[in-house]
Amino acid sequence: MSASRLRRRAFPPNWSARATAFGLMLYAIYAFGQLDITWARLSVGFREAGRFLARMWPPNFSRAELLFEGMLESLQIAVIASALGILLALPLGLMAARNLAPLPLAVATRGFVAFCRSLHYVIVAILFVKAIGFGAMAGVAALTIASMGFIAKLFAEAIEEISMKQLEAIRATGAGFGAVLVYGVLPQVASRFIGFSLYQLDSNLRNSTLVGIVGAGGIGGTLFAAFKRFDYDFVAAILLSIIALIFIAELVSGRIRALLR
Repeated sequence: MSASRLRRRAFPPNWSARATAFGLMLYAIYAFGQLDITWARLSVGFREAGRFLARMWPPNFSRAELLFEGMLESLQIAVIASALGILLALPLGLMAARNLAPLPLAVATRGFVAFCRSLHYVIVAILFVKAIGFGAMAGVAALTIASMGFIAKLFAEAIEEISMKQLEAIRATGAGFGAVLVYGVLPQVASRFIGFSLYQLDSNLRNSTLVGIVGAGGIGGTLFAAFKRFDYDFVAAILLSIIALIFIAELVSGRIRALLR
């Protein structure tokens, strides 16, 4: 038997995968036509973007006090929302883990977590702005729900992947459920949970800008007002400050992860 026939038998073509990829490619071409995405519009957009960026330079940091107040409020919103979300996600993650909680409780908790994750945090922020008014409280509430849903889901999945042998050994000593959690579950998932929490804090620092645009406090409100006034040099100063804040947060979180290894 020839080598080519052996190769064909060993690695047969996956025609279903190829047909799926071809169908997706055809649909992407169709979607481009339906959305009126053309090279002419893109070229006009690039020219306008160049003019817009030219008006943003040089950045205007003359209103440093207003900029600092907005950045500080965004930082406070992100930290408070992350802390509340983490605290609420701990019990939710335990109740959603199918290897620890009874199946009805795990299914109900997973449904609640999925509900928390079903709406975008900007939509949730708009709802809270309508419910409790403009300000940082609406932003904290919206990002708390987003953090709670995200961390609880990942925490539950991490718990479901732990080794049950350690839990069985602790249970064999007559330890209660609390001792099983402290000595059997948490040591196996602590590093991952800290990683999830640090990632969520980074995410909330960025998200606090967006919720501010809809009136939920933070630097986003200042950024939106600057756009409305066509104050593009101040917009550039705000954007550079946000980038610097995210970069510093990334350095700090990376340092924390290195210390915990």
